[in-house]
Amino acid sequence: MNKAEKRNFKLYIKKMEESTGQKLVQIFDAIAKTKNYDEKKIKEKLTDISPAQLSNLKRHLYQQILTSLRLLSIQKNIEIQVREQMDFARILYGKGLFYQSLKILERVRVSAQENHLDLLLLEILEFLKLIEERHITRSRQQEGKMETLESDALRRSEIIHNRCQLSNLKISIHGFYIRYGHVKNDLNKKMVKEVFHEKLNKIDRSELTFFERVYLYQSWVWYYHMLLDFEQCFSYAKKWIDVFEEVPNLIDEDPDLYLRGYHYVLTSLYNQRDAEAFKLFFKKFAEFYHENYKGFNYNSRMIASLYFYSAEVNQHILSQQFRAGLSVTPKILVFLNKFADSLDQHRILIFYFKIAYLYFGVKDYEKCLDYLDKILDLKVAHLREDLQAYARILLLLTHYELGNFLLMNSLIKSTHRFLSKLKELTKVQKETLSLFRTLVQLPQNEHPSELATFKAKMKILKEDEFEKRSFIYLDVYQWVEGKLAGKKLN
Repeated sequence: MNKAEKRNFKLYIKKMEESTGQKLVQIFDAIAKTKNYDEKKIKEKLTDISPAQLSNLKRHLYQQILTSLRLLSIQKNIEIQVREQMDFARILYGKGLFYQSLKILERVRVSAQENHLDLLLLEILEFLKLIEERHITRSRQQEGKMETLESDALRRSEIIHNRCQLSNLKISIHGFYIRYGHVKNDLNKKMVKEVFHEKLNKIDRSELTFFERVYLYQSWVWYYHMLLDFEQCFSYAKKWIDVFEEVPNLIDEDPDLYLRGYHYVLTSLYNQRDAEAFKLFFKKFAEFYHENYKGFNYNSRMIASLYFYSAEVNQHILSQQFRAGLSVTPKILVFLNKFADSLDQHRILIFYFKIAYLYFGVKDYEKCLDYLDKILDLKVAHLREDLQAYARILLLLTHYELGNFLLMNSLIKSTHRFLSKLKELTKVQKETLSLFRTLVQLPQNEHPSELATFKAKMKILKEDEFEKRSFIYLDVYQWVEGKLAGKKLN
């Protein structure tokens, strides 16, 4: 809870019975002052509350905190407001005041429709039908009123079914990516296409509503991301944010989904290495981020900061302004520490890799190794192992720059074993390992000719559709190009 939420809770709790309220405040303060929750220490501080009382009061406290937060959130969240009005309508109906109940439901029906709250709207329509069915109301006198109510409910149920189908498609293709990653060959590509289009063809794509369109574009984004078609990925991510910008009030209602769309716009442009377009869209994103951050809730602040810092680092990498990128790292580390309990470990590891790469760019190889160790010391799952693979390649580059050729012999062997075990050994990685095996055996004056040969091979592989993924995390071609040109990074 932030300061405002804590202050609001204290004001709310004062309205309770004095003895109970005081005890809840005592427990609340004791927990709030403890950095890491420790039941034993809490009991020691609350000597006038028995263990049996404490257990019951904690449950009561939790319920009161949620009630307090709900009252605070209702001013900002239209969905909570609609639900509250529906609750009032039910209470009035239970007291036999069904005309008043109908009046509330008709009013809140408009709000739900304007804000595309399809599930709540169907619930409202079904409640209206229930009242009309069980009671004789003045509505019967309005021509076509019942027929409209029936057709609206039927149409809304069709929309919800279609939304469910589209969200299933979105989750399915996302899960497919988590399991298999980017396509690696023609067979892989064919399988992804068949799975996606088989599911897509079962969905009605005519007259799509707001969220149906967003879910459809999300599905296409993941589909093209898997296929390494970043141009199409950008195109559908742009359509995703365009849908929101057509209905600006829904950006306020669901900023997380809008932010996520922008993240994929920027990620697609980064993967295309389109620095100019990236700069343009990042400027727009940064303006939205800075203008709205204070109004975001905890979760939205975390998501917004995650995407903002990720994009900011990517912009510096794209422009090869590595030193400028390092100036952002203190803020990133504060952010990672602040949201450590909520962030997925994979997100944190990606930041460590990017920071390591920035240090590599300014030739601070010791610091680069420090951040690579944070990645390589962890035993993690599939996508993180993919990240570890590129961390190991960067490790080889770093030790090469340090001139640690004896150490590199064992590192090359361990990296080859690791990649072979994962079945992640791409052509780019094979060529990179082969290069270093050769370089560590040659006098340094012969290295430029080997690097030139390697550069020529990389140039060809950059055009291979299935090797694109090898250049996403770490562009070895860019490194060797810089070595041959004697280029200094900033």
